Amino acid sequence: MDKDKDLTQRGVENQVKGKGKEIKGNVRETVGDMTDNESEQIKGKAQKYEGKAQQKFGKAERKLDEKI
Repeated sequence: MDKDKDLTQRGVENQVKGKGKEIKGNVRETVGDMTDNESEQIKGKAQKYEGKAQQKFGKAERKLDEKI
């Protein structure tokens, strides 16, 4: 992470990147469902939850920066 950026900027970036991962995971999971590919379904779910976690981390960074 860039040390020159404050926590709010990093938090926003993490939220945006996390949302992107969540969307990609949803698409991947849907493709897995449509093609009956269990591996893609699992990978999609994992990517989706990784994105959600990154969004929550970004939100926490923003809240922490507000408190400081």
